[in-house]
Amino acid sequence: MTAYSLLDLVPIVQGGTAGQALANAADLARHAETLGFTRYWVAEHHGMEGIASAATAVVIAHVGAATSTIRIGAGGIMLPNHSPLQVAEQFGTLDALFPGRVDLGLGRAPGSDQRVSAAIRRGMGGDGSEFPQDVVELQSYFADDGRTGIRATPGAGADVKLWILGSSLFGAQLAAALGLPYAFASHFAPGLLDEAGDVYRRNFRPSAVLEKPHLMLGFNVFGAATDDEAEYLASSQQQAFVAIRTGKGIQLPPPVRGYRETLGGQGNAMLEQVLSASAIGGPAKVREQLAAFLARTGADELILTSAMFDHDARRKSLTIAAEAMQSL
Repeated sequence: MTAYSLLDLVPIVQGGTAGQALANAADLARHAETLGFTRYWVAEHHGMEGIASAATAVVIAHVGAATSTIRIGAGGIMLPNHSPLQVAEQFGTLDALFPGRVDLGLGRAPGSDQRVSAAIRRGMGGDGSEFPQDVVELQSYFADDGRTGIRATPGAGADVKLWILGSSLFGAQLAAALGLPYAFASHFAPGLLDEAGDVYRRNFRPSAVLEKPHLMLGFNVFGAATDDEAEYLASSQQQAFVAIRTGKGIQLPPPVRGYRETLGGQGNAMLEQVLSASAIGGPAKVREQLAAFLARTGADELILTSAMFDHDARRKSLTIAAEAMQSL
């Protein structure tokens, strides 16, 4: 059976609050734990009114306190927004609180637009070009090998599992060179999925932490009792994607029946592309689409995401996804 995990952007729904979104995150993580999910990740985004995970390490601590066995972590921390020392201290603290459970996925994108990015990085001057060096520096803090001349406290000697994230070939090449696991963002940027996976596997160099490549792929699941109900529930995420692509980020809206029929050809083509790594349907269809994706990619692990307006419907979608994965 292929391992399966959960990526939660901690969505704030229209009419809801950040507090409600964070309470839902803890509940969803507990639910995922009972369903056999390997890990629960949240992602760093800034200046987005529909996402409550900007203070990513704080959210991870909140979820860690609500769970007991599932791995918890970031998918990911946008490293150019931070100094490696600060990240080592934050995730060293998480490891001290939740030993042996913490993952740290690292990305080089800002997780925001240019204006918000400038506010975050005030005085830092980082643009992502130093990402490889920053990753190596971060590894040094956790290894406590003295190369930086500074000891991260907490952080030195922490058992934090590093991942490289990406949606292009850059991350695939870096993960392969460093011998780290690689997670590809096919759940929203599937264009280079096959090429990135090939580059990572073909160029992988075994390391002290990983003997062979481990490729995790993002995948959307919108499961429900029937195919029609799943299409309806998926329309919330579809509306949000259309809004983002037109420069109008929004809180997660309620679903709309027949939403795709209201879009023109250009809007539907965009959704077909951006959500091509998705399963939308009842239990049988979800299983079929997950099986087809795994057969095509040979992924070692899937990280599933399922943004829905109704929290109970989202819990049910994850149950359908877990049952499908367990049957493959």
